[in-house]
Amino acid sequence: MKTRIGKYTASCMLVFALFFSSCKDITELNTNTNGVVPQNVNPDLILPTVLTEAAKSYLLLGFGDVSGIVQHTQGDAFNAGRDYYDWNKDNSWTASGTSSGDFYGIQRNNKLLYDRSVALGYDFHQAISLIMKSMIFGLVTDLWGDAPYSMANLGETGTTETISPVYDSQESIYTGVIADLEKANTLLGKNKNALETISSGADVYYNGDPTKWRKFANTLLLRYYMRISSKKPDVAKAGIEKIYSAPDTYPLITANADDATMSYPGVTANLDDWPGNTYFDASGQGYRRVKPCQTLVGALQSLGDPRLGVWVKKVEIPLVIDPTLPETTDKLVNGVRYFGVKAPALLQTQQIAPVNTDPNYVGLPAGIQSPSTYNANPIVGQASFNPHVSYLNEIYMQPSTSKAPLLKARLASAAEVQFILAEAALKGMSTGDAKTHYSAGIKASLATWGVDGQYDTYLANKGVVFDGTIKQVITQKWIAGWTAATEAWFDWRRTGYPVLKAGTYAKRSVLPVRFYYSIEEQRYNTANANTAINNLMLTGYSQADANNSAWSKPWLLQGTGQPW
Repeated sequence: MKTRIGKYTASCMLVFALFFSSCKDITELNTNTNGVVPQNVNPDLILPTVLTEAAKSYLLLGFGDVSGIVQHTQGDAFNAGRDYYDWNKDNSWTASGTSSGDFYGIQRNNKLLYDRSVALGYDFHQAISLIMKSMIFGLVTDLWGDAPYSMANLGETGTTETISPVYDSQESIYTGVIADLEKANTLLGKNKNALETISSGADVYYNGDPTKWRKFANTLLLRYYMRISSKKPDVAKAGIEKIYSAPDTYPLITANADDATMSYPGVTANLDDWPGNTYFDASGQGYRRVKPCQTLVGALQSLGDPRLGVWVKKVEIPLVIDPTLPETTDKLVNGVRYFGVKAPALLQTQQIAPVNTDPNYVGLPAGIQSPSTYNANPIVGQASFNPHVSYLNEIYMQPSTSKAPLLKARLASAAEVQFILAEAALKGMSTGDAKTHYSAGIKASLATWGVDGQYDTYLANKGVVFDGTIKQVITQKWIAGWTAATEAWFDWRRTGYPVLKAGTYAKRSVLPVRFYYSIEEQRYNTANANTAINNLMLTGYSQADANNSAWSKPWLLQGTGQPW
């Protein structure tokens, strides 16, 4: 009996020994010796992902639904968000591939970049991370209002406060954005020799140039001081004048070569095509679906603007209404389609919107019914082809910057800086001569699009000659914001310029001012989301959406009387 018990005990001890040694082996096997744990990752491995994803998201906003809001573009079909502001309320700020972008996913990587930079004492990388954090959270609060900020991206700690983070007020987020940009400027103000270098190819904006990154930081700082100028005029005035009066301490983007841009390589189909897989496709249908809006086309025509021919293609077949022809005439002669005054196709399209007989450029009117049939389109159905409406220029059919050098994501520019300084001067701030800045902003934008040789002629045109009004400055800034329309929307919200009217079939009779908080946020972070929703100001246009409406006003607009 003793022998049997002894044998049993020895066997058990052997099993336990094997069990524990096996557990140890499993732990070792679960460690990927070829991988890199976050705590040890080189910041240069994270940097490209942060920069590329942020730029792609910004472009998809500025060339997507937001360009429809500010009437740069319209869609001829399947574009209810762009044309009518009929947005999906599941469109979250964490949804990759949506019209808004996965901002918190980008910031999750950016936070790792920051943490590693601090741990390694890398001031340059730390500054870049602060700049990108400011841009990301600045956009989030611009687009939604109150949002998770101080407790964002801390979910791995597993506490209730971090899994369901509080929404910081829009005011406090702007304060944090400005503080981070100030800190980034200070870090980048150190002697270049004291800053670490960035690996070749990791910095897709500036190729590791700290001077240009510093200019980008201060340009964003200028942007956000102007953003809060209606709510905190004294703070904005002091901040803008401080920047302008100390160019050595606060250098700005004043040359196009310093613009914050990202090129598209176009080497992996649908992944790094311009501007991503949303518009470019081999059939060209995605390209044809997005057409120039008549609001922009008409403005450019009235000003004799040379950028029109860069951005927009001439109509393939112009229309002519000839009252001398038999009333029901509808015929094609030498590449021109002629109508009598009661031609059935003419009468049918006039029920949608007035026929546009311009022989060169025809845009889609904003928010019309059945845009694919506009201007007597002879191709029935929701077709992307329409010979009587302009397409975007053929450069927008290209997948990459190498094939079309003008195709870039544009995050900040010399033109924007000059228009902000012109506006500031007209508001009584000490930022120099408004006319000089206005003219410089136009010149910078013309140069961006390769038509600066026409600068003198354009500046003398009626409507372009400086008239000393904020309306004119913001209108030119709106034009210069082509493919980067988010700033144009935010400028319109706070100034009411340019004057834009919602289309007949738009969801409301006025333009929206924000995005909806998603159903997902309300479901999983209910208390905090509801608090943020209650902080929005109900307006006469909020209607059935109540406080969480695209027409309810966030803190930035409350009490300003803008934009309506």
